Amino acid sequence: MNSPPKIGFVSLGCPKNTFDSERILTQLRAEGYLIVPTYKDADLVVVNTCGFIDAAVEESLDAIGEALRENGKVLVTGCLGAREDVVMDAHPQVLAITGPHATEEVMRHVHAHLPKPHDPFADLIPPGGMKLTPRHYAYLKISEGCNHRCTFCIIPSLRGDLVSRPIGDVLTEAEALAKAGVKELLIISQDTSAYGVDLKYRSGFYNGRPVKTRMLELVQELSKLGIWVRLHYVYPYPSVDDVIPLMAEGKILPYLDIPFQHASPRILKAMKRPGNIENTLRRIEKWREICPDIVIRSTFITGFPGETEDDFGELIHFLQEAKLDRVGAFPYSAVEGAVANELPDQVEEDLKHDRLARFMDVQADISAEKLKARRGSEMTVLIDEADGRRAVGRTYADAPEIDGVVHIAQGAGLRMGDFVKVKITRSDDYDLWGKPV
Repeated sequence: MNSPPKIGFVSLGCPKNTFDSERILTQLRAEGYLIVPTYKDADLVVVNTCGFIDAAVEESLDAIGEALRENGKVLVTGCLGAREDVVMDAHPQVLAITGPHATEEVMRHVHAHLPKPHDPFADLIPPGGMKLTPRHYAYLKISEGCNHRCTFCIIPSLRGDLVSRPIGDVLTEAEALAKAGVKELLIISQDTSAYGVDLKYRSGFYNGRPVKTRMLELVQELSKLGIWVRLHYVYPYPSVDDVIPLMAEGKILPYLDIPFQHASPRILKAMKRPGNIENTLRRIEKWREICPDIVIRSTFITGFPGETEDDFGELIHFLQEAKLDRVGAFPYSAVEGAVANELPDQVEEDLKHDRLARFMDVQADISAEKLKARRGSEMTVLIDEADGRRAVGRTYADAPEIDGVVHIAQGAGLRMGDFVKVKITRSDDYDLWGKPV
């Protein structure tokens, strides 16, 4: 009997790329291909690339080069694949190139260069599909593309306009993941709160019932699965207000990831982002009145073209007023193809990084103060790592890989995927420490 063909897989970039990789891996496994961890064991390698910022482009090109050196037969997919000329200029020997969310196209190229085995069996696929995440949490992508045209971003040119997945498909996948043992669903897209806009919120069907294709109805249905549901990449539309009561009622995690990007009205206008910061502050205050436990995460850009010290001062003032729980920030990167690259008064690299450091110093103090207030409290923690003595986990306030963690010293008997009640004993700027109750 011939051995099954073997595929090596490299996945780079954001959670949306991880989701795309999982779909491709699931299809490969469904057709009988084996997934192997080394180049030397693979008959062919697929590299799912990122192309959002220059550093990501370099990382992707390096990964492609490594795969070519170590294996020689390489297919390229993902966001950088949408810029075929960039890949071909660096690595003309790749077998084929596709853009993002192109599972069927990737499979066609795999079939052309490594024919699929005969008679695959359904039980080759693990419950919930192939995952790159630990088995206790999973990303659930609800749409692709984006209708916004933020001047610093090239996502629409890479992934196209918003295309919402049918709500029945999303909910069926979520149910399968829950049945497979997933304890936390992380809802992702380019613009989660726009889910269903392209379909005019028309109803789809799930388990024979009509369900409107809209964020509110989606999270209402997901809340019935009895697992953690966490919302990411939420654009601050008024419709966001509708999900806050669900958080207050404990139906979904009181966690909201909203990338505000800046606080100066002038810079926000240049970014083509919403610019009424006073209104934003009032909404945050209202959300906290409705759901006192809500945790708000956001991302910001320092050194955007035209940013003055006064603009940066407005950003710092917003940070001090809003007191966001979790914050990430990045110096502006002149991504090839971004409209903002042509704006006047580009900021010097040193000044971008200086402002970033000053920004993060302010946020570190805010974060440290908020975490200090949790000392002495008891919190539910989902365990991500355990070695029989110590464990590391996350509270509802922490998304994997981007937020803080809880270090548990007396973790004997704990296993990855367990929920445990922990008494918080100390904290620093970003993490907590505690012991099981």
